[in-house]
Amino acid sequence: MTGVPASAAGGTGRRPAPGAKLGAAAVNQASLWNIANILTMMRLVLVPGFVLLLLADGGYDPVWRALAWAAFAVAMITDIFDGHLARTYDLVTDFGKIADPIADKAIMGSALVCLSWLGDLPWWVTGVILGRELGITLMRFWVIRYGVIPASRGGKLKTLAQGTAVGMYVLALTGPLATLRFWVMAVAVVLTVVTGLDYIRQAVVLRRKGLDAERAAR
Repeated sequence: MTGVPASAAGGTGRRPAPGAKLGAAAVNQASLWNIANILTMMRLVLVPGFVLLLLADGGYDPVWRALAWAAFAVAMITDIFDGHLARTYDLVTDFGKIADPIADKAIMGSALVCLSWLGDLPWWVTGVILGRELGITLMRFWVIRYGVIPASRGGKLKTLAQGTAVGMYVLALTGPLATLRFWVMAVAVVLTVVTGLDYIRQAVVLRRKGLDAERAAR
C-alpha cells in the first residue's frame, strides 16, 4: 500500500468498474429526459388528440371545438416555454433541435388543414402559411454551410399572430368575434409573407458573403 490514490498514479493496468459504462450511458440518457424535451414530446403527443377533438361530431360542436382550442393553447404555451428553458438552463440537445420545429409545424399544420377541410378557412391561406414554412426550412438547409439565419422579431410576431388567429378559428365564434378573427388572420398572412421575403433576402446575402469568403481564401 503506497497511500497514493489510483487516479493519481495514472490508473494504468486496472480494469474499470463493471458499472462504469452503464453509468455513463445512464447520464447520457438522463440528458435527453430534461424538462424542455418533455414539453416538446408532450406537444407532439397533443397533435393527434387535438385533431380528434377538432373533428369530433362532424367538427362543428362548440364543446368539442372549445376542448380542441384548449389542446391547441397548451401546445402553443409549451412551445414558448421549452425553448426558453432549453436556452436558459443549457438543456439544448440534438433531439430538441430536431423535434421542436417538427412539433411546431405539426400542430400548426394540422390545425390549418383541418380548418380548411371543415370549410372554416380558405385553402389558399393554408397553402400560403404552410408553403412559407416549408420553403424557409428548406432555405435554411440551403445556406447552413455559410451560417445560421437567426429568428427575427418579425418572425416571432408572425408566430404570435398565426397562433392567435388559428386559435380564434378553432373556437366556434360568431358575430363581431368572427369578424375580428378574419382581420387577425389577415395580419398573420401579411406577416407570413413579409417575414418570408425577409428571410429569403437574408439567405441570399449570407450565401453571397460565404461564396466571397471562399473565393478570397483560394
